[in-house]
Amino acid sequence: MTARAADRARYDRATAHLDAPVAIVDLEAFDANADDLRRRAGGKPIRVASKSVRCRALLERVLARDGFAGVMSFTLAESLWLARSGFEDVLLAYPSADRSGYAELTADPKLAAAVTVMVDDTAQLDLVDAAREGGGGREVVRVCLELDTSLRLLGGRVRVGARRSPLHSPAEVADLARAVARRPGFEVVGIMAYEGHVAGVGDAVAGRPFRSRAVRLMQAAARRELAERRAAVVRAVRAVVPGLEFVNGGGTGSVQHTAAEDAVTEIAAGSGLYVPRLFDNYTSFSGRPAALFAQPVVRRPGVGVVTVLGGGYPASGAAGADRLPVPYLPEGLRYDPQEGPGEVQTPLLGSPADDLLIGDKVWFRHAKAGELCERFDALHLVEGDAVTATVPTYRGEGHTFL
Repeated sequence: MTARAADRARYDRATAHLDAPVAIVDLEAFDANADDLRRRAGGKPIRVASKSVRCRALLERVLARDGFAGVMSFTLAESLWLARSGFEDVLLAYPSADRSGYAELTADPKLAAAVTVMVDDTAQLDLVDAAREGGGGREVVRVCLELDTSLRLLGGRVRVGARRSPLHSPAEVADLARAVARRPGFEVVGIMAYEGHVAGVGDAVAGRPFRSRAVRLMQAAARRELAERRAAVVRAVRAVVPGLEFVNGGGTGSVQHTAAEDAVTEIAAGSGLYVPRLFDNYTSFSGRPAALFAQPVVRRPGVGVVTVLGGGYPASGAAGADRLPVPYLPEGLRYDPQEGPGEVQTPLLGSPADDLLIGDKVWFRHAKAGELCERFDALHLVEGDAVTATVPTYRGEGHTFL
């Protein structure tokens, strides 16, 4: 029996009492992935990206482990909810236009002490101040400045990387630091620089050796350029804000590279805990799939074909086949190219279909980590061949922040 076949047998036994659709997290794999992230971080703390987990119980589990400290959240409403729930260090990774949230933040000393907001433009400070005036809040707002990490070539005519912050140079970031420092009610405490073109792009795509080689060359150049520029940014900002608390960088695919930079004090990671399918194609690490979902077989249309209920859970990002879940267990199933994963039903082709009966489970891996939790209100935690706990996702707690 292959390792994957053994996993399928375990998951089927563990969830025999549960009707599909069902989502699980294999805790042995989850903990092993956490250990691997910590090893690659080389002693620097890992801030957990909540968008890649979206389950309070599992955030608490990983933060209880050595080497992990703090949460990187994705909306202000989520940040405030987590802070009220006892999370004491929450970095909001994206600017917000949530006026009511800012009114709450600036009026509550506990929230203001726990939550740090992201800024890359003084107009965002104006919005906070407008909310502050409307709600009467006087608390000092902790601010993190975001650096644009994109690699610019040919005099800026070619850009590689996400379109995030407009702040690219050390001078631009330092100028904003000065503007914040001069403004009552705000305090610069951190810098964030997320190199998504390095941390979130696989460099060993199966069947595409030339593209993979090109990605590796691009990423090596991007790492060199960013390491120099990030260090210069930190020096420039520390000249304005000597008490800077943290410099955050990285992501699951670049943990060890980012951790090697002296200027970086903490690493961000989250997807590496679940290891969805988009994180299969890396030379820098190899994780264990920890989060899966199962759909039930509901039809047997013919030889070599079964139909499962639902399954059409595409991930965000540029549309493409890599954004789709993949049939994982039993091995050897594939989509019908004329239908793909469907809204209500999904036909699957392959010889393993002939061994599946009505009611059997087919296990899938999704493409992007936390987005699985937008489809399920609970995660069943598997240890060995038993479900040892069932915990709510954000959705199961009544929260769909985006």
